[in-house]
Amino acid sequence: DEIPTVVGIFSAFGLVFSVSLFAWICCQRKSSKSNKTPPYKFVHVLKGVDIYPENLNSKKKFGADDKNEAKNKSAMPKNSLHLDLEKRDLNGNFPKTTTKMQSSPDLENSSPKDFSERKKDSVSPDSLKSIASLSSEDKQDKLGTLFFSLEYNFEKKAFVVNIKEARGLPAMDEQSMTSDPYIKMTILPEKKHKVKTRVLRKTLDPAFDETFTFYGIPYSQIQDLTLHFMVLSFDRFSRDDVIGEVLIPLAGIELSEGRLLMDREIIKRNVRKSSGRGELLVSLCYQSTTNTLTVVVLKARHLPKSDVSGLSDPYVKVNLYHAKKRISKKKTHVKKCTPNAVFNELFVFDIPCEGLDDISIEFLVLDSDRGSRNEVIGRLTLGSSAEGTGGEHWKEICEYPRRQIAKWHMLCDG
Repeated sequence: DEIPTVVGIFSAFGLVFSVSLFAWICCQRKSSKSNKTPPYKFVHVLKGVDIYPENLNSKKKFGADDKNEAKNKSAMPKNSLHLDLEKRDLNGNFPKTTTKMQSSPDLENSSPKDFSERKKDSVSPDSLKSIASLSSEDKQDKLGTLFFSLEYNFEKKAFVVNIKEARGLPAMDEQSMTSDPYIKMTILPEKKHKVKTRVLRKTLDPAFDETFTFYGIPYSQIQDLTLHFMVLSFDRFSRDDVIGEVLIPLAGIELSEGRLLMDREIIKRNVRKSSGRGELLVSLCYQSTTNTLTVVVLKARHLPKSDVSGLSDPYVKVNLYHAKKRISKKKTHVKKCTPNAVFNELFVFDIPCEGLDDISIEFLVLDSDRGSRNEVIGRLTLGSSAEGTGGEHWKEICEYPRRQIAKWHMLCDG
């Protein structure tokens, strides 16, 4: 009788000890979690770009005390990568802040708004008359203005670009009369650094306020570089719409005195000649009995250089449209490091209607890039409304069903 009693007592003590130990461990984990303060809530990590906090060795940012955290926020430089996500508005924009400039006395305590207002004050009466006499067509051609700042950090040998905002963008969505803009930036001529901002929903005046820091660029090479900003509108169901672009040659721009605030008008994308995009050989055959369209992607030649190494990794994406709505898509395999690719891949599409009157087919030649979004090398459209060889080829396959007809086509800019 004594042995079961002793066993019961020890079991009770063991159970109480286990529960107490478990409660103590949970309290310790909870307190350790509350003490952890992440150094940054929003940090860019993109291909070819190393972006770190400005004061990486500063231990104050990693403090667990709320008072120390408040002090660190007030002492943190405005050009750092710390973005408070709780202060965004409904569009995801951050509140606009004025930036103290060091490049010249005239630019001190100036924001993009002040910068634009100063330009308005300097406009002559004659120019005001010319602006007032602009026609509605000229106003429609306005693509907006991009505001950004440039700076060079000599201590870290880093080139810093802050994309502040864009104003007056055109509406790319005809239904909502708004856009979902974002910006892709590339440093030319080598195209080693490609970065992009986040997408801001339903706004024509996006405030990005995003900083990109490029390490390892000597100040002596800054004069040889050119910044290329591409302004786009995100489209979930098709290719993103290109709003325009901004090219900034850095030759003659002095960054030794501090940060420089700039603004540039967004212009239409420079459409390069189709002869520079290469050629694509495709073969089509329309089967009227089965109501199918057979497409063979055969070859591509003379593709332009899209990679730093000088060669592309091309593949072809084939989209089938019915009444301007994409109903099917296919793609070929990727051909590594070649401007003259041989695909020889066949695709069969079911046509949802009788005849090819409302049908068109689009070929997109893209450069495969694992680290970022694949760039369009060239584009080709075949259909009844297509111009040039695309319309001629389409007319032939309609007149001669069940016959495989192949043609070379010049690629247009994508």
